[in-house]
Amino acid sequence: MIKVGIVGGTGYTGVELLRLLAVHPQVQLQVITSRADAGTPVSQMFPSLRGYVDLVFTHPDQAHLEQCDLVFFATPNGIAMHQARALLDAGVRLIDLAADFRIKDITVWEKWYGMTHACPDLVSEAVYGLPEVNRDKIRQARLVANPGCYPTAVQLGFIPLLEAGVIEDASLIADAKSGVSGAGRKAEMHILLAEAGDNFKAYGVAGHRHLPEISQGLTLAVGKPVGLTFVPHLLPMIRGIHATLYGRLKKDVDLQALFEQRYANEAFVDVLPAGSMPETRSVRGSNHCRIAVHRPQGGDTVVVLSVIDNLVKGAAGQAVQNMNIMFGLPEATALGIVPLLP
Repeated sequence: MIKVGIVGGTGYTGVELLRLLAVHPQVQLQVITSRADAGTPVSQMFPSLRGYVDLVFTHPDQAHLEQCDLVFFATPNGIAMHQARALLDAGVRLIDLAADFRIKDITVWEKWYGMTHACPDLVSEAVYGLPEVNRDKIRQARLVANPGCYPTAVQLGFIPLLEAGVIEDASLIADAKSGVSGAGRKAEMHILLAEAGDNFKAYGVAGHRHLPEISQGLTLAVGKPVGLTFVPHLLPMIRGIHATLYGRLKKDVDLQALFEQRYANEAFVDVLPAGSMPETRSVRGSNHCRIAVHRPQGGDTVVVLSVIDNLVKGAAGQAVQNMNIMFGLPEATALGIVPLLP
């Protein structure tokens, strides 16, 4: 059994991890930390877990995380980097669901996240946890940087085109929309029901923290810097990301075959039949990314539609997928979830 700890178990990604790990046949949940809610039974805060998780939240100072085999950090940015070294030295493997280890250029990271990195030397060791790209590296990793939600949807949609060299890489456009759970479990004006309901808006147009992460991944796919315009939007729904991606074709190619071949052996990327329009509800609660590729009017523009559940393939589900890879388990263990409908 894998002895697992979760740091920051009271947020949306934390409770999503609990939902998935509670039924994982090879996981023993050891400890779940919370400063503010130490001593509170998990099932009291999250009644959906009653009968599945019988732990209470533990104060981080009393958690003894060094006794775990693996620790997930489901915390705000800037937390994991202060605890990573001690846990790694104790032989614990880590998966960080925040952004502390995603961006290799420390200067870029510090610019976008507004803080000094506490352990820049570990960033070079960290493996970016997108299994469809880095599976072999993840298998050997001590420290995995779990991708962000927007970056997962966008990269999975663009990577086949860039790897094959069939689109111009200087003028990529990612028009992406997310449900409000992507903002986290906190009280902020813009995600109140009366503010977000019956409303639709763009944000972060001048620059979003996921932009350098996406650019880094796409640059690695094509082997040189890319030009990317990324505009996120807030949708009046709880879960889901829909990314509409645009690229200019530079050679004629069977786009459907290209995507089907690239993801033929990927359990969690579903390339839909030609002409399909993926919906966020088709992945709700599951670890799947569903993709459709279009060439409107047979012109020189390719449009890729990519949908994920931001809390699952965009966060906790992908983290569990990475854990399974790290410990040599079947990749889909505890992730064979049929999406919820309606």
